[in-house]
Amino acid sequence: GGGGLLSPLTPPLFAARVCGGACVEVDSDTEAVVGDGFQLGCIYCKMRGEVRAKASGSGFRPPRNRPPLFQIYRYQNQRGEIMDPRFEDRLAWNGSKGTDDLQDGSIYILNVTYNDTGTYTCYFTRTLTYNYYEVQANNTKTVQLNVVSRRMASILSEVMMYVSIVGLQFWLLVEMIYCYRKIAAAGEEALRETIASESKDNCAASVPVPE
Repeated sequence: GGGGLLSPLTPPLFAARVCGGACVEVDSDTEAVVGDGFQLGCIYCKMRGEVRAKASGSGFRPPRNRPPLFQIYRYQNQRGEIMDPRFEDRLAWNGSKGTDDLQDGSIYILNVTYNDTGTYTCYFTRTLTYNYYEVQANNTKTVQLNVVSRRMASILSEVMMYVSIVGLQFWLLVEMIYCYRKIAAAGEEALRETIASESKDNCAASVPVPE
């Protein structure tokens, strides 16, 4: 087994899901609403599913005026432990359950506060077991969490909705113009072919037939 982890460092990005035995890494949500819950997504997929492995994960974040690698959460031997009293009763394990082959290391924050803003880093330490040897595989993921008010979240949601509507209307307009030009070009081509055909017929009719 090993250790895994979450905290402020660098920006952007990961969360994930393990669906029906298939492991897929996707970007984590990065915006939480104050007073609501929020999932810090963190996943580290095995490259080969058939290889036996053992891993553990824990989360940490450097709070203000604390050492830079102060842990907030640790998960080991299928048990989670809150390490930072500021998060007491506010963190819940939401990752892989009932297995030492840990791939999803997500944790859930209850009742998000503005002080939860920051960059969380998740660390994985995985031991891959082959027939005659073992390999240690480590990885880190980071999530930049931004906490906004419910009103701000509502405003941002409306703005995104209007942007989507305007974008869709613009796309439809471009498609309509493209289709109109295509139809117009096809009509002009058909008209030219008709004129050329009639011209040939007229020429053939005007040629005198020798007696």
